[in-house]
Amino acid sequence: MKIGILIGRIGGVDGVALETEKWIAVLQKMGHEVYTLSGQFEERKLNPNYETLVPEMSFFSPEGFWGQKKAFHFPDNNLEELLEHIHFYADLIKNKIINWAKEKKIDILISENASALPAHIEMGLGIKKAVVELSIPTITHDHDFYWERGDRYISPHDEINNIVSENFPLRLPNVLHAVINTYGQETLAKRFNRESVLVPNVMNFDLPFGEINQTNINLKRNLGLKKEDYILAQVTRIVRRKGIETAIRLIHMLEDKHAKLIITGSHSDDEGNIYYQELIDQIHELKLEGQVIFASHIIKNNRRQIPGSKAYSLSDAYAHAKASTYFSTYEGFGNAFIESVMGRCPVFVNNYKPVYWPDIGSKGFKTVMLENNIITDKALSDMKEIINNEALNQEIGEYNYQLGKKYFSFDTLEKKLQELLEKSSRL
Repeated sequence: MKIGILIGRIGGVDGVALETEKWIAVLQKMGHEVYTLSGQFEERKLNPNYETLVPEMSFFSPEGFWGQKKAFHFPDNNLEELLEHIHFYADLIKNKIINWAKEKKIDILISENASALPAHIEMGLGIKKAVVELSIPTITHDHDFYWERGDRYISPHDEINNIVSENFPLRLPNVLHAVINTYGQETLAKRFNRESVLVPNVMNFDLPFGEINQTNINLKRNLGLKKEDYILAQVTRIVRRKGIETAIRLIHMLEDKHAKLIITGSHSDDEGNIYYQELIDQIHELKLEGQVIFASHIIKNNRRQIPGSKAYSLSDAYAHAKASTYFSTYEGFGNAFIESVMGRCPVFVNNYKPVYWPDIGSKGFKTVMLENNIITDKALSDMKEIINNEALNQEIGEYNYQLGKKYFSFDTLEKKLQELLEKSSRL
């Protein structure tokens, strides 16, 4: 089968792009030909046989950026100009999709979040118009929806709000939805009476990950740590919903100078650096200088080993960690949790809404789980035991690894993709 992927950008560390690459790898393993149409290809050279660039589909294109600015961020009174812009570029993108699909003889389309979240209205509308005209089965991989983003996608223009509500997520007879969590599945059913297939985010458990090797053996030394120091790894971006202040508070409560919190995210993740400055103030107030280390300069925020690079990968961070801290307050899924599991690294986690317990925690993972990021005496005691009891630490790591492999591996994804393709063929 010839499958066509539609995505705003692919490559880099964007969560949608990462999952898309996994889908492509598994679909190819299943014997399908996969073609990708994208507005941006990061960190790779184009394979012209299977990858096609449409610059107007990029989130950072002048067309997409201007549309977002005038629709949501800095609207003005010239609504007619905005609407003309949206429909002109939607038609342009539609035509490029149709020509590409006909040239490649695409049997089925997969829209990667572009038909769920109006982060690029012109692309979303263009995909809808193309799907109507092509009349071929289409899967929308819905990672998140506009109503989950607060007021981010609320416009002062009623016409824009109507475009968003009528077209996102895409709802057509030849469209099948794939969602990444139970909450999304329940919401689609309740709001639109739309059925969906739950496809969790996955990791390739067949690849080495989180293992100490000759490449990373000196990581602790290069971070300025002593042999007796141990690492708690905060392998996330620096944004408020990651709950990093709770991880810092944990370091304080451990009352152990050898406890080091390694934060892999960069301050540039935090728009305006407001949250980052709050973390710096917290570290200063708790006198934790030297125990909380921002390490983006040496541990690069990518999820693939770079041959010949002097920098360390996230895999290397997990390899040296006693545990990972993951005190998020909200996540659409939570890839860092599954990464910890794949790296056999015990996890200290907050019961983040709306996903953790229904979709991950209830599977039986052994963790120290907080509610509302409150570190109770019991939780602190349990965390200390996992840190200090090496046998228990390794036992939990291995147990969680086997459970993760059962529920969140490429084998799981292959079964889900087979289900999606079979159902879409009946549309």
